[in-house]
Amino acid sequence: MDVRQLNIYDLIDSRRVGKAQYFIVAFCALVMLFDGFDIQVMSFVVPVLAKEWHLPKAVIGSIFSAVFFGLLIGNFGIPFLIQRFGTKKMAFVATGFFGFFTLLTVFVTNVPQLIGLRVLAGIGLGALTPCAVGLVSEFSPKRTRATFVTLVYLGYALGFITAGFWCDALIPRFGWQGPLWLGGLAALGLSILILPLLPESAAFLSKRNRQTDLVRATQRLFPSFVLQEGAELITREEKAVDASVKGLFSRSLCLGTFLLWVVFACTLAAFYFLSNWLPTVLATVSFPTGLVVWATAMVVIGGVFSSLVLAPLMDRTSPYKILSTLYVLGAISMYAISIAINSSHLVLLTTIFLCGFCISGGATLNIALCSLYYPPALRAPGVAWAYGFGRLGAAGGTYLAGVLYAHDWTPDAMFRVASIPVLVVAVCIAAMGACYSLNKKVTQSTISA
Repeated sequence: MDVRQLNIYDLIDSRRVGKAQYFIVAFCALVMLFDGFDIQVMSFVVPVLAKEWHLPKAVIGSIFSAVFFGLLIGNFGIPFLIQRFGTKKMAFVATGFFGFFTLLTVFVTNVPQLIGLRVLAGIGLGALTPCAVGLVSEFSPKRTRATFVTLVYLGYALGFITAGFWCDALIPRFGWQGPLWLGGLAALGLSILILPLLPESAAFLSKRNRQTDLVRATQRLFPSFVLQEGAELITREEKAVDASVKGLFSRSLCLGTFLLWVVFACTLAAFYFLSNWLPTVLATVSFPTGLVVWATAMVVIGGVFSSLVLAPLMDRTSPYKILSTLYVLGAISMYAISIAINSSHLVLLTTIFLCGFCISGGATLNIALCSLYYPPALRAPGVAWAYGFGRLGAAGGTYLAGVLYAHDWTPDAMFRVASIPVLVVAVCIAAMGACYSLNKKVTQSTISA
């Protein structure tokens, strides 16, 4: 007797979004909040350490860059571990890993120890993003996928925003170790909750022929679901798509994969230049200390507004047109900071907000673009490898900024240089649109789930 097959992704697309799906989005966003917090917190800790430990300028760039090498390892290594152990289990390991090593950082007494622990924490920080994005995109209907993925990444953005305010509140009372205690303990606490509260990847369960677990995961999403006798649940991509990393280089995806790598590398180089170096650069032009926190937060606040406005549009229209236009404006606003830095505080803060709207928002929407571009089985590895190359760009951009700073480049000159990679991103996304959006058949085979 033939077995009737029911595609779980068709089921998700055909039903209303349920409470369990909203919970997955909210919980992953909360975990990502502390991912963002633990990355950004060093931007405010390092200036304090530089004064206490009398650090030379050249060392500061190395400290900022250290986490990106760990992020790189986590991003490139996690797809292979996800295939073997599952997305949920690796999210648990990644969260506990970065929480543990962030906590150990409070005990460092010298720069080599600090750099080593930041690399180790970075491995967990880098591994978590593909896991969170993979789970959310997999259990989201196509019509809301870009919005849900963006909401998860907004948790990461909120972590960036709150890092400055928590540091401002905790460092005067508890020293530079205070924010690290908070970030480390919170991550360890959340890691314990991942295993009982989140479902395992449907693609992973299907590939391992764990039909009972797959039915249970479906019933967590839709409590009224009953699998009829003689039927089985499947995932669409299991026979159509190579779920290994090699699938990223299939004939229909290869060009877009390479372009996405450039997009992520240049975007994160510009974003982390803003978020990591803005406090230090503003201090050199005697910007008031209280406003430095707000100026840094404006980068991410602008991105939050951008994501909330543009993500729903990406679910309904061409993401390529939206993002390419956004990055052109981002290049202009980055260049404008080099002019506004000598203007009034209000003008500078407004320009930084606009720059964040384009670049921080673009960094978030790039994740959504990945979730739309790749089929379900390739979303986690697709995001992981794109983010891996993004981390390369972030490490290189942050280190280069440190070199320029150590060689006494003026702040306005540094911002003019930083506008170049943003313009490169606009060109790459426009190229993706030209290659894929105009051909409906190719679009359906590469972007649709």
